[in-house]
Amino acid sequence: MSGLEILTAVHTAISLIGIVSGLVVVRGMLRGPTSPRWTALFLTSTVLTSVTGYFFPFHRLMPSHVVGAISLVVLAVALFALYGREAQGGWARIWVASAVFALYLNVFVLVAQLFAKVPALRELAPTQSEPPFAVAQLVVMAAFLWLGVTAVRRAPGAAARPAV
Repeated sequence: MSGLEILTAVHTAISLIGIVSGLVVVRGMLRGPTSPRWTALFLTSTVLTSVTGYFFPFHRLMPSHVVGAISLVVLAVALFALYGREAQGGWARIWVASAVFALYLNVFVLVAQLFAKVPALRELAPTQSEPPFAVAQLVVMAAFLWLGVTAVRRAPGAAARPAV
């Protein structure tokens, strides 16, 4: 196994851990308190996913680099809101929104990778500019918008905000 294959396997495993643990964390946000262990696993694996993405050889700036940079900025906000401000007051909503957005970015990349690597999906959208790819990404975005809005509304302190 080459170094690139090992990096790909590790990066993929970390990404999947981030997605699964992120789904557990968002589920907790919707149902009640989230587990500190799952939250730490989600944040750590999601940061590592973005960082390890830069270890792959590249010769030009690619969309994955931009998504990785956005993810790292969003994760810095999430970490500060959760650990720096202890998700108090408005920081609870910032924590929730940034965590859901970071998870969305991971799932966005997962869908892109599935369309790039799975032969049946690659046939449907060989350049990822075809309608099946766009529809899949729109469905993912709509689901995460709903999750994000719902989780932010249920965040501690959200009830203190006047209803609009």
